[in-house]
Amino acid sequence: MKKFMLIAALALFSLVLTGAEFYVSQTTGKKKAPGTKQAPFRAIPDALKKAKAGDVIRVAQGSYTGKMGASEIVIDKPVTLIGGYSPDFSARDVVKYPTMIQPKNEKNDTKGQGVITLKLPNGKGPDMVIDGLVIDQGYMNSYHDIKGKPAGIETGMWLQGPAKGSRDKFPSANVYSIFAPVAGRYEGNIIVRNCIIANSGNFGINISLFRGNVKIENNLFVACRMEACEVSCSNAQPGAVTCEFANNTVLFTWSRISDLADMGYGFRCLEKVTSNIHHNIFGLNVFSGVGNDKGNAKNKKIKLDNNVFFLNKKSDVTVTKSPNILHLKVGTEAFEDMDDYPGMESVEGNVALKDPGAFKNALNKTYLAAFLSASYSEKTDFDENSPANVFRSALGIPLRGKMTTKVSMFCNRYPLADTFKLWGAYKGYGAQIVK
Repeated sequence: MKKFMLIAALALFSLVLTGAEFYVSQTTGKKKAPGTKQAPFRAIPDALKKAKAGDVIRVAQGSYTGKMGASEIVIDKPVTLIGGYSPDFSARDVVKYPTMIQPKNEKNDTKGQGVITLKLPNGKGPDMVIDGLVIDQGYMNSYHDIKGKPAGIETGMWLQGPAKGSRDKFPSANVYSIFAPVAGRYEGNIIVRNCIIANSGNFGINISLFRGNVKIENNLFVACRMEACEVSCSNAQPGAVTCEFANNTVLFTWSRISDLADMGYGFRCLEKVTSNIHHNIFGLNVFSGVGNDKGNAKNKKIKLDNNVFFLNKKSDVTVTKSPNILHLKVGTEAFEDMDDYPGMESVEGNVALKDPGAFKNALNKTYLAAFLSASYSEKTDFDENSPANVFRSALGIPLRGKMTTKVSMFCNRYPLADTFKLWGAYKGYGAQIVK
């Protein structure tokens, strides 16, 4: 009897480890299919509805949406979601067979907080994995028709709602590309790898975890707004969450608004999270490649090793050294001394880009040139002796002037086709070709 129970327990353990597999194909699938390789589902929500925690969902080439065409895909259980398969699932190549999550502006009335929102159950569970998806908000955002539009750029500047371009039905959605809310109490591992995250109207990735490990590896972040990635801990206990941010390429992270004055981080370190940041490329970010300027630095543990930095406008790294916030460039004495600062456990092997030619055929040259010269200016027209202001003054009404602003470029859409050229652009650092 004991032997039988042991065999049964081992069989059950094996089942839990492997999980069931489901298949999704936009071109050959059907809603009421069984979800097998030969008869796949048509949409990701169909597979999510049938899948259980720990199951694997493989998604073929195509363009996918949420339930009933919604802009948001809600994942309510920890599964492994893998994209980049050929229509018959015989091969996987994330460049040749892209699995696209590319919401359209006319569907912004169905938006949530994320393009992919993780509403995972409370308590312990298996790994939640997102692997090989292309998440692009470039057609979900609204852009100005002509303002902030350098020659040769696809769009004008990104527009904060309620403003919207004349060709758009809705304002910009202003949502995260991948989002796990702070209210969540999931305890497990969340892994995002081999993805392209482009043109985010809000952070590229904003994940909160109660307890466990977050691993963000081998992804391309291009033209996100405010931050490419942020990981927070919803647990009062420091160190309950660890984050490894490794082998990612992070480029063109834009500021919060068009004055180019604040935010624009590649990766931002938060309190209570143990962060290991290594072998990434941080380049061309409006503010800083890595931000360690939020919250109490004493409540952080950060390793920042073996990363490549180039042409970040304000600084490569920001740190808090009470009472000041320091903006540091790699290669300077102050940068090397960072391991003496609160929260910084290791700062080794970080370098400036040695071979700009590595990106010669990888970056969109028109976008790069416009970004390097991006500027913002204000002009105030105030005349206290104008007839209107004289009248206002006589009645004790505040005087008025007119301020006009001019921005050459802000968060414009980066051509998605060009993001694929960034895979493996720099050997040993940043996102490498997915095998």
